[in-house]
Amino acid sequence: MPPTPSSRAWWGGSRAWWGGVWSTVVVPLLVAGFTLGGTQWSDRYGQPAARPVDALAVVLLLAGPALLVVRRARPGLVLGLVAAVLITYLALGYPVGPVFVASLFALAEAVSAGRRVVAYTVTAVTFTAAVSAYALTHPTTAIPLSAIGGWTASLVAFVAGCELRRSRRERLEQAREARREAERRRAGEERLEMARELHDALGHHLSLINVQAGVALYLMDDDPEQARRALATIKKSSRELLREMRATLGVLRGVDEPSREPVAGLARLDALVVENGQAGLPVTVHTHGSPRDLPAGVDLAAYRIVQEALTNTRRHAAADSATVLLGYDDEGLTIEVTDDGTASSAPGGGNGLPGMRERAAALGGTFTAGPGPEGGFRVRAHLPTAREEATP
Repeated sequence: MPPTPSSRAWWGGSRAWWGGVWSTVVVPLLVAGFTLGGTQWSDRYGQPAARPVDALAVVLLLAGPALLVVRRARPGLVLGLVAAVLITYLALGYPVGPVFVASLFALAEAVSAGRRVVAYTVTAVTFTAAVSAYALTHPTTAIPLSAIGGWTASLVAFVAGCELRRSRRERLEQAREARREAERRRAGEERLEMARELHDALGHHLSLINVQAGVALYLMDDDPEQARRALATIKKSSRELLREMRATLGVLRGVDEPSREPVAGLARLDALVVENGQAGLPVTVHTHGSPRDLPAGVDLAAYRIVQEALTNTRRHAAADSATVLLGYDDEGLTIEVTDDGTASSAPGGGNGLPGMRERAAALGGTFTAGPGPEGGFRVRAHLPTAREEATP
């Protein structure tokens, strides 16, 4: 069973909680135990000349790990305080053991947080001061240059590892942000496509319903049969509108199964012509070239452009008829919808023409709309198909 959103949220919250507990509780406790135990062992077996570990030493040994609790909130400050505790401990002549561990954790956090200047400055000062403090408190024990070189190399390697970790984390975060941006862009494109589908479906069917309702009211008494046919057309158009809205909203909700109804395309052009004829706009269709199956996106866009152009003609052009021309060639499909109206079929401030232009542009095509060469209004779009058909 795939994880549900609630289970993913619970799992993500649990991981975040455990991560916080590990960082603020477990790690400081482990560092404290290792530092205190290792230093006491060193005091007992390896450094008889060092000052014995007393209560003050224990406080200093535990102060560094305790500061690690807030290292993520204040990485620079914590690194400085831990370094000060370390230098104080060494300056008092206490035995050297794993007393540097807390400083290394604080250094790693500062580098990871991007506080490089603070991290490198404090580290350099602390290293110099620690070596000096040891030399002053152990005047009879000379520090070999090879040991200093080894410590320096180890510290440089540790800093390099911290930088690699920080760089990797930044790359992962950039990749996650890129994926989130791609998802947002894809969601925006899908919402825009859904908005165009709803606009085209609503505009077409509601326009038909409005016209047929007027016919039914006008002929109710004089021609009941014609009024009955108009009401039947209203019923059919409203049923089709409900089906398209239900399918679109189902996709938006992400809960419905894919619709089994035929997808809008030029195969439904004849039905569209009949609907417009019943609404009082005779439509003639001419085809040039050899009709062929089109890619799904092109087929849908072609149908919606014709549908919206005829809807605009019915609503705004005061036209007696319209003509649809479909031109097939090797490059794609050319669509022209012209009317013989006397008014512009481009409503001011509407979404019809911008929606048609967006559909054509999304497929790499072109779109123009304006007065026709012989009057009326003309919508022309070219939708390329060669690129999509060549894709295996």
